Amino acid sequence: MTRHSISLTVPNDEWLKNQVNTEEFSSKSESINYLIKQARSQEEYYEFVRAKIDKGENSGFAKKQTREEMLAEFKKDLPNL
Repeated sequence: MTRHSISLTVPNDEWLKNQVNTEEFSSKSESINYLIKQARSQEEYYEFVRAKIDKGENSGFAKKQTREEMLAEFKKDLPNL
């Protein structure tokens, strides 16, 4: 495992100390590694969602319209109740 020296703000250092003191994590390193893993996972999810959005936007399914135009188009296909 690679070893690094980092500087923390006082509130962040206190938060990390609290995580260890309450036995949420066994060390500051463990909690930092967990936070980095969470951030990486979140980034991967956002990339996945962005790819799905791009695919949908490029599919040609919906024309470039305003929300109001799209709503009117959807409503015209509904049966009159």
